[in-house]
Amino acid sequence: MGNQEVTAWVDASAGVAGDMLLAALLDAGADLTAVQGAVDAVVPAAIDLTVEEVSRAGLRALYLRPQISSTEPGYHTWRSLRRRLNAAPLAGPVRAAALRVFTRLAESEARVHGVSPEDAHFHETGALDSVADVVGVCAALHDLDVGDLRVGTIALGSGRVHGSHGDLPVPTPAVLDLTCGWSVRAGGEGELATPTGVALLTALAAQRVLPDMTIRAVGVGAGTRDPAERANVVRVVLGSPAVPPESQAAVVLESNVDDLDPRVWPTLLKDLLDLGADDAWLVPILMKKGRPAHTLHVLCSAASATALREVMFTHTTTIGLRQRAVDKFALPRAVSQVSVRNSRIRIKIALRNGRIINAMPEFDDVAATARSAGVPVSRVLAEAGAAAHAAGLVAGESWTAS
Repeated sequence: MGNQEVTAWVDASAGVAGDMLLAALLDAGADLTAVQGAVDAVVPAAIDLTVEEVSRAGLRALYLRPQISSTEPGYHTWRSLRRRLNAAPLAGPVRAAALRVFTRLAESEARVHGVSPEDAHFHETGALDSVADVVGVCAALHDLDVGDLRVGTIALGSGRVHGSHGDLPVPTPAVLDLTCGWSVRAGGEGELATPTGVALLTALAAQRVLPDMTIRAVGVGAGTRDPAERANVVRVVLGSPAVPPESQAAVVLESNVDDLDPRVWPTLLKDLLDLGADDAWLVPILMKKGRPAHTLHVLCSAASATALREVMFTHTTTIGLRQRAVDKFALPRAVSQVSVRNSRIRIKIALRNGRIINAMPEFDDVAATARSAGVPVSRVLAEAGAAAHAAGLVAGESWTAS
């Protein structure tokens, strides 16, 4: 899609399933080879993803046809699936997004069935094709550089459906639980929204109308059925914001901690960020009786708050925390690249009114290049800054996405 971070809007007015959403992202330009590679990293040689063009109520769409070549039954508990995701050689953002989706599914299954999230059984959503759908969608979003995912009203359907728990009403219990707080409608007869599809949207997206944007691509993903009364498709619209983003609803989680081994903090902060926190930081404070301590702050979306609260309770010694709603204002972002010592280093760019106000090398890329070249990090950091300057990535310069 180029160097600029991409906004994506999902039209789920005819429902959503994981394979439909993945097909729409592939139709919009996501690289099938990259998506297949991510799926293979989690479930090696288990499922081949193929696509074909089809028609749904007269509309052209892309249909995803998974070919399962493994006899293993899938990963039906959150504990077993999480081990597999953590061990897989995935890109960090892809792993973090997949963990967020399955955390949300596990918590939903636990509430619906009255069990612990650790022991929640995914049933259909633990099958290999659903694992491929979740990992594939996360990999496709990463490949497309999507940094702002949004979705409109989600159609859920009506009637009844047969599943592993027998005959169930539509919307199914898991789908209703996952969409608490979201705008939904019936939308037609049958199961239009699956737990996997809904979990992907509610874990990774914010619910808003189609934003003002310059449209770059549209993808259409087909469902299996082709009812005459509606096009059974999910549409994805990709583009760049036409105006600076409006404020975004967010929450801040806070906890005062005075009895945690300080060596734990760096790993904890990384875990919080990997699981979807927008930011996580520590502030030194002085507590009662003159005890030195820290306040742990976590900025996140409301959809991520439950999972991140669980991390705070599990991995710190806190016995309580605070949560408050905030408005988050973020400048438009873009990413470019420069070449330093035969390595590609990303340059993170902040924009305002179409001009660069800040351009900084990605430190992880700088550190990796320094290790590979056997030189100090400070030297590569200076070289990356000089390369960015030579490329015109300088505060005050105008920015045009390539």
